[in-house]
Amino acid sequence: MTDLVITRIFDAPRHLVYRAFTDPDQLAAWFGPVGWSVPRDTVELDVRPGGKQVFTMVNDDDPAMSSPVNATFVEVVENELLVGEEDVSHIPDFGADKLRLTIEFHDEEGGRTRLVVTQSPFPTEMADGAREGWGSSFTKLDKILS
Repeated sequence: MTDLVITRIFDAPRHLVYRAFTDPDQLAAWFGPVGWSVPRDTVELDVRPGGKQVFTMVNDDDPAMSSPVNATFVEVVENELLVGEEDVSHIPDFGADKLRLTIEFHDEEGGRTRLVVTQSPFPTEMADGAREGWGSSFTKLDKILS
């Protein structure tokens, strides 16, 4: 198990990057790697401690393939921090019952934002695929933010 840490600089101010994670319409427009979509009608966000983050990623080529997300926000600081926990005990070979996702939003020079995503604990053997998935998602997010 490891901490999966991904850092990305976005050419947009922090409040806009934060909104892309907390506005249901925007989340549905970019989340998921290329080849996957999040139908807007699956997205439910209640962005506060104890609130839910629920959505389903669906494979574009085979809609029978899907990946549901059902997490609870445990810490929220507007435009700065989102922390959520998800029960992952149903995922074969994951090796943990809960996955904690921490998303930090930092100001960078020139009105840009440094995003730091940490998922923990994370199975080492799944880390490369997760990095690729986040990177692919962030390519879609770049287009939304531009």
